[in-house]
Amino acid sequence: MTDVLRRLWRARRRHAHIDAMLRQRADGWEVSYSRDDRPLMSRLFETEEEARADAITRFRELQRAGWIDHW
Repeated sequence: MTDVLRRLWRARRRHAHIDAMLRQRADGWEVSYSRDDRPLMSRLFETEEEARADAITRFRELQRAGWIDHW
């Protein structure tokens, strides 16, 4: 298994950004979140679909709070 870290999205607001990163691990799929390149949190899921769903939910919450999509 190759340890590949993929960015799912980046949200920006004022001069800050939050990233969601996806990584496959031996024990599941990890989504990690960072703000301005500093780790915030990470969660482990059994499937890639569950991990992506969590990231989408959190992105929508940020959008409601005024963050915008920025790649």
